[in-house]
Amino acid sequence: MVQVREQSHVNAAGDIDLERWLQQLPLDLGIPDASRLLAACHMVQESLHVPGQDAGDWAHETNCFLAGLDIVVILAELQVGLDCLMAGMLYRAVREQRLQVDEVAAQFGGEVADLIDGVLRMAAIGDLKTQTDNPVLGQAHGQKDNIRKMLIALVDDVRVALIKLAERTCAIRAVKNDEQRRHEIGQEVFDVYAPLAHRLGIGHLKWELEDLSFRYIYADAYRKIARLLDGKRLERDHFISRVGEELSHVLRNAGLEFEVTGRSKHIYSIWRKMQRKGIGFSQVYDIRAVRILVPLIKDCYATLGLVHGLWRNLPNEFDDYIANPKENVYRSLHTAVIGPEGKTLEIQIRTRQMDDEAELGVCAHWRYKGSDSDNGLASTYEEKIAWLRQVLDWHEETGDAHNVVEQFSFDVAQDRVYVFTPRGDVVNLAQGATPLDFAYHVHTEVGHRCRGAKVNGSIVPLTYLLKSGEQVEVLTSKEGLPKRDWLQPGLGYLRTSRARAKVQHWFKSQVREDNSDAGRHLLEREFKRLALTSVDYRRIAKKVQFNTVEDMFAAVGAGDLSSVHVLNAAQGLVESRPEPQLRLSRAGAGSYRDQVQVRGVGNLLSRMAGCCKPLPGDAITGFITQGRGVSIHRADCARLVKLQESAPERVVEVEWGAAPMDNYEVDVMIEAYDRQGLLRDITGLFANARLNVLTINTQTNKKHHTAVMHLRVEVPDLGALSKLLERINRLKNVMSAVRISQ
Repeated sequence: MVQVREQSHVNAAGDIDLERWLQQLPLDLGIPDASRLLAACHMVQESLHVPGQDAGDWAHETNCFLAGLDIVVILAELQVGLDCLMAGMLYRAVREQRLQVDEVAAQFGGEVADLIDGVLRMAAIGDLKTQTDNPVLGQAHGQKDNIRKMLIALVDDVRVALIKLAERTCAIRAVKNDEQRRHEIGQEVFDVYAPLAHRLGIGHLKWELEDLSFRYIYADAYRKIARLLDGKRLERDHFISRVGEELSHVLRNAGLEFEVTGRSKHIYSIWRKMQRKGIGFSQVYDIRAVRILVPLIKDCYATLGLVHGLWRNLPNEFDDYIANPKENVYRSLHTAVIGPEGKTLEIQIRTRQMDDEAELGVCAHWRYKGSDSDNGLASTYEEKIAWLRQVLDWHEETGDAHNVVEQFSFDVAQDRVYVFTPRGDVVNLAQGATPLDFAYHVHTEVGHRCRGAKVNGSIVPLTYLLKSGEQVEVLTSKEGLPKRDWLQPGLGYLRTSRARAKVQHWFKSQVREDNSDAGRHLLEREFKRLALTSVDYRRIAKKVQFNTVEDMFAAVGAGDLSSVHVLNAAQGLVESRPEPQLRLSRAGAGSYRDQVQVRGVGNLLSRMAGCCKPLPGDAITGFITQGRGVSIHRADCARLVKLQESAPERVVEVEWGAAPMDNYEVDVMIEAYDRQGLLRDITGLFANARLNVLTINTQTNKKHHTAVMHLRVEVPDLGALSKLLERINRLKNVMSAVRISQ
């Protein structure tokens, strides 16, 4: 494969003639598509005038324009679509920050930009330490295993993998002068990208990547085998020519349509076979090999019979990969025979379609699967993804010097998230893990002292959901201790049971008195925020099956009992009593059937008082109105106090029914420092919680840059309101969020 700058596309001024370069690509582009690809080339060429950042690897060997042209040459041979070609052209310029992804999206569309973004995420793998395969942070599996799993988790479009393969191929070709860089990129390609090319079935890239990386990692062994091959080249070429003549004569007489070619054995595969079988160079018989291409599968087996009739085949050296394809869906017949002059040789027999699949892998699969009018790829995006998931199921021959052989699938990888430590190690966490989960995974003490986190260099909240490919740095304090809020499920600090257990263990180890005080403080804070001033803790403790209030407080403080569980228990504090009870009937809008019980009164219309808007769990009292049934008030409602003074005979005892089901209106006040997007963030929390916002009234103070919001919302119970207020309080610039009464 020849690089762009080595081809004859240079004009008299010494510049690349893009029109001529495009014409020599193995593409059949219409005028509009050719114009778009040339526009991408010109965009990168113009970006050379913009200062860029060192993207490592081969940035010193060439510029992003020539690199882009080289990448397109490789992708064109893989017969990918136009969007993939443009993304390959633009990628290095974006990586060096000469172009921005949004610029690309504006000029060439979102699909091209998405492909580039995917390759940028994969680029993080280049920073990994693949030289060793030691366990990472106490995990049973090694670093290389994590890298490969991470690569699978990052790729959701096979074209991203193809662009990255093309870019790494260009990179390892270009790195020539710096020995350390040669070794580093050779190790990376050997451990990650050559196996990826193998799994994608792209034979010609796999062989080139293996040979180049082997050359840089094991230079002495490479030179020794290269000299042996070169010394026997004329003899070998003469032998292969004779074999071809004899095979052609036999196949022609049988009336078969065929093509016979010599097949070169690659240096790394020779070395690998020598190591695996413990043999010398002279005993590697398939250095001499030919390939026979025929039209149909039945012709393959007919040809095999003719070959075995011409020369004696070697026992145990026949493989039928047509009936039993390799894990990367490679198909062919392989046999070894004793040919002319008594020399052994390998013969491969396959159809032309199988040969294309062996060379182009997944790309050829799409082409033969069925083409569409635009780019000859598979007819649906889902087919591409299904194929990617199939071929990325690493099973063997991973290029690992220690032969790590562990099967895993794309679907399993999707249940995990793979992130970097600041040193470049990969950590494997459950999907949905937070920076705090990461901290506890690193070390228990790191988790206990965690006070913040950076993701990709930017400060994020401890509730941030980590994504594969991100680098996480934990910020700690010397005297930091765990916080009880971390154990509240609704706040989203911890998602893994392992981290939660470590926090719970810490609090259990503390003095009971401290836990009791902390639990009391936490519950009082929750009830105060919910505007509940008369709470019977003894009845709540009994409801949650604790003998004393102190036991309940201690359990909350130790993390064994969540405050949300206590709030939910408050919804059914009053048990049914043997005295007469009648449920209020629902007589129209505003009545609450089966939700409030009244003692000693017949069926009456009921409605929730608009002044205090009680919720299930609030202590409540009824007041019989004139013509509008029973008005249900919170027991501490200021208006109810006045009504009791004026007409005490109309006050009745009421209680919540066994299973309130409706949503209830409640008023919330939020005080915050004003900022752009504040209202959007607040309403987004309501939307995520699937709660309705009935009204919003915002008052701003421009002098002090503050805002006060009054919202009327619908919530099902106290627990839901508590979670909502806590999340609002955690928003940037929010000073307080509380429930209020009119």
